[in-house]
Amino acid sequence: MDAPKINLAISELSFSLYQRSLHPELFNIYAKRHLRTQKYEALIWATGCSHVITVLASDTCLTELIALPGQLLPKKGLIERFQFRGQRNHKCTLNRAMSYMTDFQVEKMSANLYRQSFTDLERFAHNRGVFVKFPGLAVGGLEPFSYLDFEARSKDLHVHTFHGYPDQITIIKTQSLFDFH
Repeated sequence: MDAPKINLAISELSFSLYQRSLHPELFNIYAKRHLRTQKYEALIWATGCSHVITVLASDTCLTELIALPGQLLPKKGLIERFQFRGQRNHKCTLNRAMSYMTDFQVEKMSANLYRQSFTDLERFAHNRGVFVKFPGLAVGGLEPFSYLDFEARSKDLHVHTFHGYPDQITIIKTQSLFDFH
């Protein structure tokens, strides 16, 4: 499996939202989880220092992802696409079955704060979520990583993600809520 691409400007990454599922062959999947409740099913993939989350409820499908520049993605089903610049919020109601909201932020930090965040998230991941690190791509002793934390409740799914880019000493944070009616 190829190493994730981490030497890029954060502003080159995009946050996309699709009203469809995307084929796993489009991504390098380093870790995955499959959740199933009475109201919905969710696929959560760590795809390097990025992620893909697909949620299916009734006849509705919604996929959020962070994409690399130049990544080949379909146009069919694309609802929104944003570049990572600062902080952003987004809400949408697809139908009576599902509504969705997300916010994300790009946090530039000191090397010490990055290192501490990495350590804290890795420790927290021992009890929940998915933590993937890439020690072979460390820059100045700082490792790139992805941490995907999720809480599956009967009527909603909360997902918090953290993606670390050590060459820029930056962490991208997303928080998404899928709500099922």
